[in-house]
Amino acid sequence: MLVNDCASGSMNIGLGEMSFLCGNTDLCNVRDAPDPSNVPNGKKCYYCDGQSCSNPLSCSGSEDRCFTATGIFEGLSKVVKGCVSKSVCDASASVGDVQGVKCCEGNLFNSANGVTQSFLFLCCSLLSFILLH
Repeated sequence: MLVNDCASGSMNIGLGEMSFLCGNTDLCNVRDAPDPSNVPNGKKCYYCDGQSCSNPLSCSGSEDRCFTATGIFEGLSKVVKGCVSKSVCDASASVGDVQGVKCCEGNLFNSANGVTQSFLFLCCSLLSFILLH
């Protein structure tokens, strides 16, 4: 396993948050990942709510990047945006059904352009890849 395939940190897509903890010992997944921090860190990104991708989001904890990910699911282009920790963003660069994962350190980098019809499939693929690798 490559180091950047193993993510520890958190992701916030506005409508939900996920945290990841990577380990390299036997049975290291016996414990749950810690809850994502709810302490704002000053970073702001956009997120999509199914109608619009122009919703501002305050990032927290180790979420030091904004991200935008796109993919084709059920013949439709889907978009997911939000806050993410660097290691999670680095590990998500090679998700199978997801193309165009872009991360940046700047505030509101993931511009409000674009509308999504549904992003649950994209989120699930991204989460599945990160958890299963």
